[in-house]
Amino acid sequence: MNKRGEKLDAINLNNLIDLTLLDPRATVVDIEKLCDIAYKNQYYAICINPCNVLFAKGYILKNLDGALKIVSVVGFPLGASSMSTKVHEVKQVLAEGADEIDVVINIGRAKSMDYEYIKDELKIIKKIAKKHIVKAIIETCYFDENEIIKLCKICISAGVDYIKTSTGFGTSGANEDVINILLNETKGKCLIKASGGITTRSQAIHYVNMGVRRIGTSTIL
Repeated sequence: MNKRGEKLDAINLNNLIDLTLLDPRATVVDIEKLCDIAYKNQYYAICINPCNVLFAKGYILKNLDGALKIVSVVGFPLGASSMSTKVHEVKQVLAEGADEIDVVINIGRAKSMDYEYIKDELKIIKKIAKKHIVKAIIETCYFDENEIIKLCKICISAGVDYIKTSTGFGTSGANEDVINILLNETKGKCLIKASGGITTRSQAIHYVNMGVRRIGTSTIL
């Protein structure tokens, strides 16, 4: 194994994984199974829809000693909710036990180059979240390189903790070219979460070796 791989072993890949279940058909039994799998494999967190946060929090406290973080998505999957709706959603999921927020930016406003809107929305959400981690999902498949670079600047300016590549519901997910753009532009000012289409452990290891610091996947790696 090369030096980069050795470094990854020290980090422990599983501790960087958000095991994800965002299928609208997910039942409470599915959420229980998700929690059990994530706990057993020592994944960092589960990533779920807002309607499942309260149930998952209770299950984790009762059955898993509270030893599993919850990431909730906001404005998911289109990002087209009003700003006030996203704000309400953030407040609700935090009150119900979410530890982190993955918010989809308003893609239409970004394509309209209304970057102040994107920045204002993210700043408000980060302010409400306080010490909770906020990740901005920019759905990179819908943007060219210059647009992605501009969105990186906006996310850094807004103070979010991570930029996330994808919802998993777009036309494509994480790929090496996009991750290189994100890493080159952020330069450690904002961390990167790779998500969308990550189905093998080797993929996840490759992205972490590139510099990604969180992996979103619905596959048990």
